[in-house]
Amino acid sequence: MEINDIINSNNNSFTLVAVSKTKTVDEIQKVYNQGQTNFGENRVNELMNKQKILPKNIKWHMIGHLQRNKVKTILPIVHLIHSVDSIRLINTIEKESKKINKKTSILLQIHIAEEKTKYGFSFNELRSLFKENFFKNINFIDIKGLMGMATYTNDKVQIRNEFKNLKLFFEEIKTRFCNSNDNINFNSLSMGMSGDYTIALEEGSNIIRIGTLIFGERDL
Repeated sequence: MEINDIINSNNNSFTLVAVSKTKTVDEIQKVYNQGQTNFGENRVNELMNKQKILPKNIKWHMIGHLQRNKVKTILPIVHLIHSVDSIRLINTIEKESKKINKKTSILLQIHIAEEKTKYGFSFNELRSLFKENFFKNINFIDIKGLMGMATYTNDKVQIRNEFKNLKLFFEEIKTRFCNSNDNINFNSLSMGMSGDYTIALEEGSNIIRIGTLIFGERDL
């Protein structure tokens, strides 16, 4: 599917991240030539190798589970980390960002799916962090919003409910804790992939992560 087909079939009020994991430099270059500049990777080494070769104006998104020992490697070149899923990872990003004097943009990942294999904070865990002013002394991280992945299922009602609940939580956090906090620019909600992005957009997503529809089936 062409990039413009995805954009024009919906609206232009969202960011499209082309999920390029396992894809070759040539395949990514072809998509870039269509005007796409946001690309998502889930492995640090793969991202680092590709960014050395591909155009420098590409905005690289880290969308996969990020290990703390890889944070230092990725920080200088990453545009947005979607998958910040623990206090320890937040602390590591803060520490390493301070070392290079960079304010790193992140999304806090929320576990909304039934699968236990998916990562993320629970609603209550993250709500407690905000209530306890955990982020008050975080100075080298820009918290842009939330990310979530729905259950892998054909049940569209379930998917819609999971996205709807995440959107409601997003609005709760933004209203209760972020509007008066100059250190938090809470405006991004990343949810929706190739199989469910239309539902995600209907439920308020403004970042979608599309791989298969753009590149075709992924090589394992």
